[in-house]
Amino acid sequence: MSGRQPRFSQTTLVDTTPLPADIPPVTEIGTSSAPLLSASFFIGARCKPYNDDFMQCKTENPGRGEMECLKEGRRVTRCAKSVIEDINKHCLEQFRTHWKCLDNNNHQLWQCRPAEWKLNACVFDNLKLEKVIPDARKGEVPVHLRPKQIYAHHGP
Repeated sequence: MSGRQPRFSQTTLVDTTPLPADIPPVTEIGTSSAPLLSASFFIGARCKPYNDDFMQCKTENPGRGEMECLKEGRRVTRCAKSVIEDINKHCLEQFRTHWKCLDNNNHQLWQCRPAEWKLNACVFDNLKLEKVIPDARKGEVPVHLRPKQIYAHHGP
């Protein structure tokens, strides 16, 4: 049995075990799902090396990756947080418009393409990050750049 006492808050278990000293602390990103979805492709673009390291660690430590990969996971969190901070600093109005649209439209990206286009342009101009959809077909216009959205409730 463990030497610590777990605390329950109705249905949530709060683990009070401190992390090992060799794992650097990191503050959480502190956003909801809509801003994360809005920035997700930019986070992927800037943080790809950290994400790859984290996924490689998880692959090499099946079933035990939670503790073994904390350091890599913290790097991913710090990188993602830096992307959110940079977008907030340089493109706050476009970012807020896009994620509020996502929040109001059940996170359906195709409902918010006009706001997304403005955000993509701002992020590219200021941060030099471009939205690229992985494994998209070569020679075909990516879905987020199509002027007419097939499923949208309203025009572009």
